[in-house]
Amino acid sequence: MAQEPIKLDISDEMIAERRDSSGKMPNNMPKWMVLTITRIDLFSKWVGNVVCWLTIPLILAMTYEVFARKLFLAPTYWAYDVSRFLYGAMFMLGAGYALSKGVHIRADFLYRNFKVKTQGLVDFWLYLIFYFPGLIVFLYMTNIFVYESFQRGEKAMDSGWMPYMWPIKACLWVGIVFLLIQGISELLKSYWASTKGEWPGEKK
Repeated sequence: MAQEPIKLDISDEMIAERRDSSGKMPNNMPKWMVLTITRIDLFSKWVGNVVCWLTIPLILAMTYEVFARKLFLAPTYWAYDVSRFLYGAMFMLGAGYALSKGVHIRADFLYRNFKVKTQGLVDFWLYLIFYFPGLIVFLYMTNIFVYESFQRGEKAMDSGWMPYMWPIKACLWVGIVFLLIQGISELLKSYWASTKGEWPGEKK
């Protein structure tokens, strides 16, 4: 007896897919708001397209390490550091793009059942009360973090290669800036949703 196909709950994915301005923007939305949202989203998409290329040197470094270690018994000093630095850079520099696509972790099992206006209202106030203040403090602390690392010529002490640490710490700072920029777009989207009951550019 044939079993019925399992129906997958893709509600969370549907929420994520609609959260960009690739669809038609509302006709009654102010022009400045349309331009701000679309240009920021386009910028984040461009950044995401560039950052994804970091996977190539990451894969090459790890592949070289595996072959050198397993076939020639000659593990490298640098492959581990390169892999964690590139992975960290991808994670931070691509965070703004991920936010634009709505794929950051969130409690969608509750959120998806809210009305659009409620979703927008929740997002709007969470951005204002927690997101922007938190990131601004984080940016300030990271600024000190990066400056001190560069000034002291800090190196990774858990590695025989001992690479400089300030480049990867600088990626953290830049990633926060990208998140703040994308946050402006998300704040405007949530404001529109909370007042008009529709998400800008939502894919129907």
